[in-house]
This record gives sequence, C-alpha cells and structure tokens, in this order.
Amino acid sequence: MEFILKNWYFITIAVFSGGGLLYLTFKGTGGKSLSTTQATLLINRENAVLVDVSEPGEYESGHVPEARNIPSGQIADRVSELEKYKDKPLILVCQTGARSMTACNKLSKLGFSRVHSLNGGIGAWRTAGLPIKKGSKK
Repeated sequence: MEFILKNWYFITIAVFSGGGLLYLTFKGTGGKSLSTTQATLLINRENAVLVDVSEPGEYESGHVPEARNIPSGQIADRVSELEKYKDKPLILVCQTGARSMTACNKLSKLGFSRVHSLNGGIGAWRTAGLPIKKGSKK
C-alpha cells in the first residue's frame, strides 16, 4: 500500500495509457481485420482485390503478389482507381496493419462496403510462409 501511495502519479499514468491502448485496439472501425488464412480464402473464393498502402520503397522491398500500390496518404486522391471494385472485397495491406486499417476507415467513409485490413500486415504474410514479390508491379 505504501508503494501505491508514494507512486500514485506513475500508476495513474500507466492505467490511463493502458486504457487508451485497449480502447484503440478494440474500438469499432470501418474495416474488418483479417488473418492471413481469412485473406487467402477471400482471395481464392471471391477474387478479392489487394491494395498495398505502403510507401513505394516499402512496396518494392516486398509485397503480396498481384497487390497494387496506392500509398495510404494518397487513398482519397486516387479513389477513382478503386471505384470499379466498390462492391468487391478489398484487402488493404501495409507493413504492420496500422496504415491499412486507417485506409480502410477512409474507404468506408467513401462508400466502399467490403474493405478489410490484413492483420499484422506483410510481416504476418511472411511469417505464414505465403509468397512475396519484390520490385514494382508492372
């Protein structure tokens, strides 16, 4: 009890920061997070379209085969490239899954109904032993 009384300030900060992380982890988002298994099923069964929202240099260092590169910061400006896929499943990929979830939210607000984010990003894809392509898409 003495420890708590002497360090109440640090304990309060730890509780609030932990609560903030939990909130961000579990809050509702515009997109659905997919595991690598769920993503491959969606690709194989419904011809999901893959969009890598990484920066061009990250994309060239390794991306999911057949993924087109539209950096997260350019999603709103380049949404016309995705309009024809508005009702198809879109799987957004980045390095860790954070930027792709942000891009999912943007696309949901723009009327895309079936957007998904690859949980864990390209790192999870590699860990699952799935194919990676290097270089730019031609």
